[in-house]
Amino acid sequence: MRRHLAAIAKRQTIDGLRRLARAVPADLDAAAAAIFARDADYIGSHPVNQMHGVDEIVARYLAPMKMAMPDLERRDDIFMAGHWQDGDWISATGYYYGTLTDEWFGLQPTNQWLYVRFGEFYRLVEGRIVDAYVILDWIDVFRQLGINPLRRALGVEGLCPPPKAQDGLLLGDTDPAEAERSLKLVEAMIFEGMWAFDGVNHESMRFHDFWVPDMMWYGPGGIGTTRGVDNFYRYHEGPFNEAWPDFKGGNHVARFGDGPFTCSTGWPSIKATHTGGNFLGLEPSHRPVTMRVMDWWRRDGNLLAENWIFIDLPDLFRQLGRDLFAEARALQRPPRS
Repeated sequence: MRRHLAAIAKRQTIDGLRRLARAVPADLDAAAAAIFARDADYIGSHPVNQMHGVDEIVARYLAPMKMAMPDLERRDDIFMAGHWQDGDWISATGYYYGTLTDEWFGLQPTNQWLYVRFGEFYRLVEGRIVDAYVILDWIDVFRQLGINPLRRALGVEGLCPPPKAQDGLLLGDTDPAEAERSLKLVEAMIFEGMWAFDGVNHESMRFHDFWVPDMMWYGPGGIGTTRGVDNFYRYHEGPFNEAWPDFKGGNHVARFGDGPFTCSTGWPSIKATHTGGNFLGLEPSHRPVTMRVMDWWRRDGNLLAENWIFIDLPDLFRQLGRDLFAEARALQRPPRS
């Protein structure tokens, strides 16, 4: 994104997204049309998946969320912009907050506060969103509603904090050299570290060369948060590598840096075969799968310090023959009065 336009595009987009979250149902069409191109493509996490055009985006995704949580608001923890393969991109993660007072994708209302973690990537042309990739952490929603069909996470589940330095809203212009430094560190960690895994020894990924000792890894619901490289191996990377020993990632739709932050997403980012140990309560199915993934990293000096990650787990389980929404709905109790 050209530097003299970056700050303007960031501010216009974040203001538009916040207005969209706050809009009453009657104003959703206008609020969406203010930031989306009329023929925008939008891919959401399962069960939303592919949509085309503002009318479908509003009808299938935005309106159901707003009807379910009329007091919806949006709080961004990271908001950044960059350029990737001839495209200008905005990337954001944070939470939607609201009171679940009506049914939402078949989930019964609780009349209680709900926080919905989001990850979003938007490609902009002339200030409007033309492509959108969005993941909601549905497993954490199930957990809050008491209807999570998966086994308890190995990591800690709950609200994921914003960046430690409280510096994730990059709404002004930033130094391109710092953005490049952040991006190169993440690319080295992925392509020289993770891809060097020998299939046996996790130290072959050399994570200690790329991360501060007390690094924080904020995983999705079902996996949870871990602290420190050794716990990251123990509670996520180890079980993951056992389950998907041939996994290959890095097939990114967008990947860029902004200040000390880097982000990436792939649809799918990872291809793998489910041939190993017990992952999220799943016995090996020997099926090939793909994974929709989003990441945000914060660099602290010469090392990475924090990582926020999303995996579209309902889509992954769909490929393995399980409908997590149907399983969650089967666990529901009658709505509270």
